[in-house]
Amino acid sequence: MDEVTGAQLIAEALKSQNVEYMFGIVGVPIIEVAMAAQAAGIKYVGMRNEQAVRQLSGCVFFSPNRPAMLHLLLVCFSVLLFLPVIVIGGSSDRNQETTGAFQEFPQVEACRLYSKFSARPSSLEMIPAVVEKAVRSSIYGRPGASYIDIAGDMVNAKIDRANVRFVSCCPAPPVSQADSREITQAVRLLRAAQRPLIIIGKGAAYARAEKEVRELVEVTGIPFLPTPMGKGVLPDDHPNCVAAARSRALLQADVIVLLGARLNWILHFGFPPRFSPHVKIIQVDLCAEELSNNVRAASALLGDIGAVVRQLLETVRSWRFPSDSQWWLTLKEKMTANAQISKSLALRSTLPMNYYTAFHHISELLPKDCIIVSEGANTMDIGRTMLLNYLPRHRLDAGTFGTMGVGPGFAIAAGVLEQTQKSAQRVVCIEGDSAFGFSGMEVETMCRYKLPVIIIVINNNGIYSGVDPKTWKEMEKMGDMTTIAPPVTLLPEARYEQVMSAFGGRGYLVRTVEELRSALQESLNNTQMPSLLNVLIDPASDRKQQEFPWLTRANL
Repeated sequence: MDEVTGAQLIAEALKSQNVEYMFGIVGVPIIEVAMAAQAAGIKYVGMRNEQAVRQLSGCVFFSPNRPAMLHLLLVCFSVLLFLPVIVIGGSSDRNQETTGAFQEFPQVEACRLYSKFSARPSSLEMIPAVVEKAVRSSIYGRPGASYIDIAGDMVNAKIDRANVRFVSCCPAPPVSQADSREITQAVRLLRAAQRPLIIIGKGAAYARAEKEVRELVEVTGIPFLPTPMGKGVLPDDHPNCVAAARSRALLQADVIVLLGARLNWILHFGFPPRFSPHVKIIQVDLCAEELSNNVRAASALLGDIGAVVRQLLETVRSWRFPSDSQWWLTLKEKMTANAQISKSLALRSTLPMNYYTAFHHISELLPKDCIIVSEGANTMDIGRTMLLNYLPRHRLDAGTFGTMGVGPGFAIAAGVLEQTQKSAQRVVCIEGDSAFGFSGMEVETMCRYKLPVIIIVINNNGIYSGVDPKTWKEMEKMGDMTTIAPPVTLLPEARYEQVMSAFGGRGYLVRTVEELRSALQESLNNTQMPSLLNVLIDPASDRKQQEFPWLTRANL
């Protein structure tokens, strides 16, 4: 008999599905699964906290027990960001179910609401089939998370290999095209548009449709806006990019082409007063349920982004939107005005620095091919406008949930990938000081694996805003800080760089432009270890005044 354990079956099944990376925290009952994965050739990265784990490319995350599984209900983050990730969790032995076993919890049921697939293999011989279905479910259609529950007694149990139902690697997702009648309607709307706009979403990046999208923009001459994780599908410095006039473009566009973007809160739901009440939407999406969500689509194009854009190009090539139109003139005027405001803020020489000054000098030094990870409140919002992306799939941020704590996990995943591929691309993780606090201990993970990740903490002493050290000391004299300190404040000038230094990385305390540029350049030159720049800025620094100040605070 050729016997194999449950742990080996899990590892081999993952490997057969081309899984390359496993991120997790080991513990009973699935330590052996991580060991088996390494033996099968899967790279295992041990993390410090489940909430920091997120997906980047071909990876699995697993947790040892029920409390960890509760943390992993943040798998809904992957669902709402539409990232393909496989979560594997250990659970009670099968003969202990309903007896009050240690940390017993209905994990399969709990995950079903937040995942595309959630199941426990009924037997050892079914493990490969369940793994294949989990992977297939996560990547077919709109991508998302899958959960596999492993009973503790299945990990070390053995079975004759001849009795196992082995399954080959699932095929690549099928590519579908839109209805030709809807294509005709879409082109008719574009030709009649006076103020057309293309919005490039994360779906276009995931579909790897950058070639087709570029051709559509450059053939038609239509201005475009990227969503936060659609940045880089076309370079942010492309002449048709009107991100600097975002509010004006959204408000005045009469026809909008949505390429893999959703009309959720990030795009203000497509509702007035952010959008014209008469705007016509041409929506391209892989998910039928997303079509006409919030705003009825004038043309609903269901299919793969790349394939549908190719269909549009076949019909629209003979038409081009005039570059000397009033629409282009309006957008360019607004872009120039906004750029001047940002530049005046960026070039201020007062200390402490403001957000715009810090981001201006960071942007001047960052390589164009670097991967930018960002999270925070003002740090992420301002960073989206100041830090340009030039390549697709090179930006990761807190996304739809606005979940704080994702940055270090994203950066670790990107760092492992770049380290493995020896691409020499740098990973730069830009954090607000509050956001860094959620998963800051992951710097130990970066140091343990010698990942040359650069963390830049934009430290304003608080959540949205804080107070300076002098004000803090005055408040301390007034009595109990739990009743005096504003809820948004954090300890002024906290030495976050020492967290990195404690584990062997490089830490820099930055107060001036000169110190910022020097520390960042040193960090970029150092490819052997991670670095952390603790950039102290004015606690009262804020975003520039928005075009529509009467609307909600978050202009994402």
